[in-house]
Amino acid sequence: MILEDLNENQRQAILATEGRVRVVAGAGSGKTRVLAHRFAYLVNEVGINPGNVLCITFTNKAANEMRKRIAKLVDAGDINDFVCTIHGFCVKVLRREIHRLGYPRNFVIMDEEDSKTLAKSVLESFHIDYTKSTLVKFLRDLTIFKCQKDYITQIIKPDANGVKPRDITEFERYIQLQLQNFCLDFNDIIYYTLYIFSHYPDALSYWADQVNYLMVDEVQDCNSSDWAIINHISSKYGNLFIVGDPDQAIYEWRGASPQTFVNFKADTDVVLDLNYRSTPNILDLSNSIISHNKMRVAKSMRALLPEGSIPIHYHGKNENDEATWIAKQIQLLNEQGTKNNDIAILYRASYLSRTIEQALMRLQIKYDVWGGVRFFERREIKDVLAYLRLVACDDNLSFQRIVNVPSRKFGDKSMQKIRDYATEEKTSLFQTLVNHIDDEIFARQSLQDFVELIEECRGFKDFSSLTEVTDYILKQSQLLDVYRTEGDEERLDNINELLGAIKVYEESQLEEEVSLENYLQDIALYTNQDYRKEGDTVKLMTIHQAKGLEFPYVFVCGMSEGIFPSLRAIRDRSKNGEEEERRLMYVATTRSERGLFLTESEGYNFSLKSQKCPSRFLQEIGDGLITVDGEFDPQLFKETEQFIHRNYDRPIDKLCFNVGDIVTHKIFGQGKILEKRGASLSAFYAVDFAGSIKLLQPFSLQRANDEIVK
Repeated sequence: MILEDLNENQRQAILATEGRVRVVAGAGSGKTRVLAHRFAYLVNEVGINPGNVLCITFTNKAANEMRKRIAKLVDAGDINDFVCTIHGFCVKVLRREIHRLGYPRNFVIMDEEDSKTLAKSVLESFHIDYTKSTLVKFLRDLTIFKCQKDYITQIIKPDANGVKPRDITEFERYIQLQLQNFCLDFNDIIYYTLYIFSHYPDALSYWADQVNYLMVDEVQDCNSSDWAIINHISSKYGNLFIVGDPDQAIYEWRGASPQTFVNFKADTDVVLDLNYRSTPNILDLSNSIISHNKMRVAKSMRALLPEGSIPIHYHGKNENDEATWIAKQIQLLNEQGTKNNDIAILYRASYLSRTIEQALMRLQIKYDVWGGVRFFERREIKDVLAYLRLVACDDNLSFQRIVNVPSRKFGDKSMQKIRDYATEEKTSLFQTLVNHIDDEIFARQSLQDFVELIEECRGFKDFSSLTEVTDYILKQSQLLDVYRTEGDEERLDNINELLGAIKVYEESQLEEEVSLENYLQDIALYTNQDYRKEGDTVKLMTIHQAKGLEFPYVFVCGMSEGIFPSLRAIRDRSKNGEEEERRLMYVATTRSERGLFLTESEGYNFSLKSQKCPSRFLQEIGDGLITVDGEFDPQLFKETEQFIHRNYDRPIDKLCFNVGDIVTHKIFGQGKILEKRGASLSAFYAVDFAGSIKLLQPFSLQRANDEIVK
């Protein structure tokens, strides 16, 4: 029963019960089936106690699915809670062992809100003013601190010397409060377990003896700490069964180590290369792209399904054309009997959903943004639109939203005072602030600047373009500086997308119809329509969110060089970044079962600040594997090559600077770098030019005595 209906390679993997076994499981090859059947084989046929088999997955959803499948194959009671995530297993370890570090067994696992609450307490104790964005940055930097420092030895361990109070940092104080409250976050769960295994041989011996057989799913997504735990608990019996696919490793940017899987020394190697999901046409296209990667285990997936339609590449004249084509294709699919639930639209960056959403709304196609927020509901977009609405009219809701964005120390007491005055004087909230700006409670420069900004924009909005008004607000309000300081590149991309959309709106309207008021009215038609969670919906999501899912029909949009593959990913991580982007492309295309559509368009991209050109991934598709729709000139790939040369073929070290470097600028002269904001080549630098601080991009700077980087 257990080995029935399995192909030869799947049976080989299941029968390899002893030693180190590596299973390279391609997309749609039935790896979950293999894991479940192998667990059942060990219990039913080999006679292993299920309590001695540990099966690690990387999401609770996957663990639940695994338990259900195993339960159908084994007798009642022959499945245990050793089918779990790596965090779930580590929690079991810590419940027994954490007393060694001064914690009780009933320690508390913190969620995101718990972490923010503790962070607020720490920042208040250091008299640091905080906002929501400050807390996010603090917790992000804390994660880096814990990864880089031996904080358990220095702060947590009972016999640690600790640090002197006068020397304590905000991060050290946070960790001390964790200990006082017996709290662990998700990173601590891994680090504490690893520390105990490394420093207490008797604890490691107990757990290694418990785990006679270890199976690990999605092992290409394991980071170095995960691998260390895996190696520890499999050290006694050596029965380690790992399943993964280096071609689907898309989390290297956050610490995953797929090369560990590629270089794994196995006693038995099995490749699952039969695909049960996609048609041969889709699979051949996917294989042709991923074959350009070097860091992989060579394999060529073979489809079991019959031939289907050839994938389509659509080239649009602009983003609206591209989005409209997608929406009309979905209409055609609907007319042929396809449900919206069977259709997914994937993109590399979330800001790309804007034009797609608008096109779907125009054709009244219901959709849902999966695992994310619809474009016009994103915080940064709502903030910018609130500024524009306040300029256009005395909108109290907009005033309440942005009077303290960025922070102007306008809290609940100030807001209540304004409301009281406004009720008494029968004026809008903004006009009330104008009338009372000299009152002691409001007399501060930040509020005066806010009032002046809104009144300035009201003064020139009728003879300036919408783009100019919006750009002025973004700069003068310091909203852009807030997002740059946070290092939140996605929010900056979304704002650039909004600027681009406003410019397109202006160009598409008759001159007399272009006004701030008309734009806000038109955009309200999109922001007020609600197609969320109304049953049968098209799914919109990033490619990362699509991992592990499958749909009969898949559209991959925004396939322009610099967008997909991401300019930032390749600049930050060079060849490793390029290969991970190509693996992301492989994941995207292999989500499709029957129909695959790849789309891109011409036009100007505000995030890239350049004209768009087709993705290199489209150029890598083998001859005869794709049909082109739209007026596509293959010579456009020449522009792709020029884009690659212009953006990547530059000395990286000349574009990266450190705090303290002396640099020169062609206008501002010589200065000193005070701060770096953002990552690698996406960074901005705060530079002191004789007391004048400028926030500049790296390409505009040069080291003293170097030539200016062009």
